[in-house]
Amino acid sequence: MSVVVPRPAGPHPLDDPTPAPGALAPVSTLDTDARVLRLDGQWRFRWAPSAGAAEAGIEHPDFDDSAWGTIAVPSSYTMPVHDATVGGPHGAPAYTNVKYPFPVDPPFPPDANPVGDHRLRFALEEVPARAHLRFEGVEGAGDVWLNGIFVGSTRGSRLPTVFEVGDLLAESNVLVVRVHTFSAASYLEDQDEWWNPGIIRSVTLRERPALAIDDVHVVAAWGQNGASLRVDVRTASDAPLTVEIVELGVSVAPGVEVAVPDAQPWSAESPQLYTLRVASPHEVVTTRIGFRTIAIVEGEFTVNGAPIQLRGVNRHEHHPDFGRAVPRETLELDLLLMKRANVNAIRTSHYPPHPDMLDLADELGFWVIDECDFETHGFGDVGWRGNPTDDPAWEAALRDRAARMVERDKNHPSIIMWSLGNEAGTGRNLAAMADEMRGRDATRPLHYEGDQECRDVDVWSRMYAPHDQVAAIGWHEEPPLDDPALDARRRAMPFVLCEYVHAMGTGPGGMTEYQQLFDGHPRLIGGFVWEWLEHGIHRPLPDGRTGTFYGGDFGEPVHDGNFVIDGLVAADRTPRAQLADLAAVFAPLVMSVDAEAGVLHVHSRLDHTDTSRYQLSWRVSSASSSVNADGLDEDGVTQGRAGVFAHRPVPPRGSAEIPLPPPLLEHVRTPGLVVTIEASESDSAVPGMSGWVVARAQVVTVGAEQVRPAAVPAAGILSLSDLVLDESTGAVTAFGEQAVEDWRLELWRAPIDNDFGIGWDQPDTRPNAERWATLGLDRLVSRLVSLSRSDDRVEVVTRIGAAATDVGVTARWTWTVREGALHLALDVTPDSAVGVAVDWARVGVSFALPGSAAGVQWFGRGPGPAYPDTGQAAHWGWFSRTLDGLQERTVRPQESGARADVRWARVALPGSSSSTPDAALEIASPDGVALTVRPWSTATLAATTHDHLLEPDSRTHIVLDLAQSGAGTGACGPGVLPKYQLPAQHVVGELEFRVS
Repeated sequence: MSVVVPRPAGPHPLDDPTPAPGALAPVSTLDTDARVLRLDGQWRFRWAPSAGAAEAGIEHPDFDDSAWGTIAVPSSYTMPVHDATVGGPHGAPAYTNVKYPFPVDPPFPPDANPVGDHRLRFALEEVPARAHLRFEGVEGAGDVWLNGIFVGSTRGSRLPTVFEVGDLLAESNVLVVRVHTFSAASYLEDQDEWWNPGIIRSVTLRERPALAIDDVHVVAAWGQNGASLRVDVRTASDAPLTVEIVELGVSVAPGVEVAVPDAQPWSAESPQLYTLRVASPHEVVTTRIGFRTIAIVEGEFTVNGAPIQLRGVNRHEHHPDFGRAVPRETLELDLLLMKRANVNAIRTSHYPPHPDMLDLADELGFWVIDECDFETHGFGDVGWRGNPTDDPAWEAALRDRAARMVERDKNHPSIIMWSLGNEAGTGRNLAAMADEMRGRDATRPLHYEGDQECRDVDVWSRMYAPHDQVAAIGWHEEPPLDDPALDARRRAMPFVLCEYVHAMGTGPGGMTEYQQLFDGHPRLIGGFVWEWLEHGIHRPLPDGRTGTFYGGDFGEPVHDGNFVIDGLVAADRTPRAQLADLAAVFAPLVMSVDAEAGVLHVHSRLDHTDTSRYQLSWRVSSASSSVNADGLDEDGVTQGRAGVFAHRPVPPRGSAEIPLPPPLLEHVRTPGLVVTIEASESDSAVPGMSGWVVARAQVVTVGAEQVRPAAVPAAGILSLSDLVLDESTGAVTAFGEQAVEDWRLELWRAPIDNDFGIGWDQPDTRPNAERWATLGLDRLVSRLVSLSRSDDRVEVVTRIGAAATDVGVTARWTWTVREGALHLALDVTPDSAVGVAVDWARVGVSFALPGSAAGVQWFGRGPGPAYPDTGQAAHWGWFSRTLDGLQERTVRPQESGARADVRWARVALPGSSSSTPDAALEIASPDGVALTVRPWSTATLAATTHDHLLEPDSRTHIVLDLAQSGAGTGACGPGVLPKYQLPAQHVVGELEFRVS
């Protein structure tokens, strides 16, 4: 018999800040053997610029929607991918970081408030007596009708809403959902992402049988005496229940804490899960559980009695085609890529994730901070006036959001902290939310970065704190709070960087130095990189390609441009170079070789398990090897040049010295080689992880940099007569028969995203890009001071400066011949005592070669790029790349792609005609240079706004940097650390050129 429930008279007012009535109390996510009908798929859809402009009567079952288009559910209906099916306008995404895209006039939304109307017809072969209609997430404010009857409204875009609908169902049904873009709830969801409404997560109809199981609450703990378990079950009746741990065959009485002697603990390193089965006479539900206990002990954050370190990322939910709706296969790829990058922790910024993500985190092993769907950042722009965080009128809504998160996710062992939200200022409602969360789950500490006095939280959190401040916190030497009691309480807390090393564009710099601080101070429990992925949006281009777009590309009057393109992976999950660097920084093992002592030093960053899961292997590379694009021997394991060696497992956070096997020891003492030792996953339960390299150490033996690959043709011998100069400028125009264009000294780079920001720790109030432009580094011109020749040398002196400035440099270019190569000794001296603080982006020799390079080979670090404060993944070897393969394509073009410490390189150029043989330019440097080879100029790179607009110009542009500035994280966070800055200074370097 169906249950008749009281229903709201109509939709919840859009300007009402309180929770929408009519929804059922929140419960955990459980698998059930009751019938579940998934309502995802193609729905009828019609968009309107406002509710007043929308069609009337859409809730009636007989409404004719045959003229409407269709849309996929789940998805964000504003995404360009829907152009083909909607058949008309459907709005557009809008990106803001902080600012609201409407007047800050709480609780009122604007009149210009687009709506997306969704209609679905579905049939039931057997109509259930009771059923729940469940929306996992509706971005915006939803109003729901079933068979012409108003069911209720949704608020809280990334939280489930469930309605009792059994009394409304029939064999033939019509479900209608009107999604309003804005409501009072929008003031709580200003979360540095696209405003992108729609039915973004699954919609299901769940039968509720008689004697149904309404909820299960699990407390699975681990202590000195092993595992204990308490299971509380909520039902609508006193039906008999059985509770069982399936794998152990252990039955548990509900409501009673019991010991579970045969259970093993759960941790992110060893994610042991068990199936909990709860049965009534008419329903069986299951959930997976893990035994673990969280405690803060003497300022350290512990799980199962051991301190842990969080090597984490912040993860938004975004897909370049479907917006907030992320397909399951993309979610699985996300977490696999994280595992491969040695990430062990996820902060669900800034809302609870799709339930599947937490299931996978439990299974694969991640520490998770689950964050409430709450941010009011835009109130900061108006002095926090009217901020809901401190307004009693919003308390019920904020308690509701806290309760729904905790109840949905309470049984996940991966969740080790609840977060009240993000960037919402301070106020009385934080205490209310903390009270709500602790009242429902007292087993997890609370987090909230905005609470710097730590009144309502258990962990002190900051974002983008500079290294020196983090070090002071690690030593408990931070500036005191005014209140001694609060100060003492905060000093007893562990510290986490909830956001750091902003991964936007080229960069981020400073990762290694942060990790060294985490490793050196027990109070510092780690941090979460901002952020996992870029939020680019795909849109087709007229030529058939697909372009990636960002804020402002969809006509938004207020937007934050490409600040949404700030991830370790692209929107389509293509890894960026910084992901490999992060993997090296986050390596679970820190390894180094002492060739003299003949040992491998190993330090483990693991917290709960030893190193027995890893295999140690070694291989030897030489210039005579046949190498592939990654610098690895093509013939794989060659007799005597590769192998594995056993090691005694290193305990958690332990160190060891492992003797090198005799064949390996012989190689590390043989000149002309690069010896690489790697630790890899030997037996991973995670698909795609077995054999994956997690840490690396190298030895470059004496003379390796002087050895050329055997397959490289011998370069021609040059003399000073082969050095062709422009007599009026001193610029090189040819090396022998090889033409050279645009020869110049370069002090500027196409600004990276970090160059447009002001480092939080920088005294100068202007970004690097602006200061460089003021100095004219992007428009340098040269004046020939002198050009002299003798039998054994050519010396050119030039002065380089920019229009409207009196700041310049003198460059002395001294050419000689050494061993058949043209040798350049370059001396760069800046003007002295000019009274202007000057720093440079680089000091490099820049030129172009006619034609497009066929490929580049080099000895140095690779295969990926590196700058002074990045490139942790770049390792030594002989490498080969095509010209395209050298490019690090960023959504907004910028300086990228430099290969570091290059001692030798060969740039292969095709002949100008079928009768002209292929040519190559060889470059060498005894001290190493940063090598950049591109099919476009620095100026073109800087002037182009989107990657798909970047076109090659049929030349090969080369920059050989003697010195570079680091990348830093100035787009959001600290600038370039002092040791990686490049103030104007005397710079010298040597280069050699050969042609073949």
